[in-house]
Amino acid sequence: MPRTPNPSQWRSEKVSQGHIADYKPFVMVDGEGVRCSLYVSGCLFACEGCFNEATWNFRYGTRFTQELEDRIISDLSQPYVQGLSLLGGEPFLNTGTCMRLIHRMRREVEQPKDIWCWTGYTFEELLRDSDDKQELLAEIDVLVDGRFLQDRKDFSLQFRGSSNQRIVDVRESLAAHRVVLWDRIADADQTFEQIEKRALI
Repeated sequence: MPRTPNPSQWRSEKVSQGHIADYKPFVMVDGEGVRCSLYVSGCLFACEGCFNEATWNFRYGTRFTQELEDRIISDLSQPYVQGLSLLGGEPFLNTGTCMRLIHRMRREVEQPKDIWCWTGYTFEELLRDSDDKQELLAEIDVLVDGRFLQDRKDFSLQFRGSSNQRIVDVRESLAAHRVVLWDRIADADQTFEQIEKRALI
């Protein structure tokens, strides 16, 4: 089972090394529309079956530099880009890096952009955690939350890997004081394995 922290047990200021695992501009798989995706380094959940286990290490990859930040801001400024996606690793254990980029995006990118984020935390856990996590949460539009659970893996799900994970409309949820799911969820009615099996018949 993945690790489960107590509130404020894991702090970005103590564990983050300001490293990123990857940056992928103009992708269409990390959320809705064309997106710029930043993969931060470092995660403490240690979910069995994680597709990106190398990014558990907080020193994996390279440091987040001013040069990369400039490039991301330039890419986000393109009119066809819908928004920024934050993945990992664990963005909520790299709040300094994420907020630095978000603050600059809000200042300099004229066209409104949305923010998607993937996290091992649940929405409810983030509400009980440290101020920096709540600050980052308040900037996010759509949150894919919860640990990846190998025994609940389901390839038919949109934008998530196991059935316990949710696609949360953060702004609606904060206003309603309860989890409100994103209203454009479009899970498949078959898994890839089922589709492949039918194709072979």
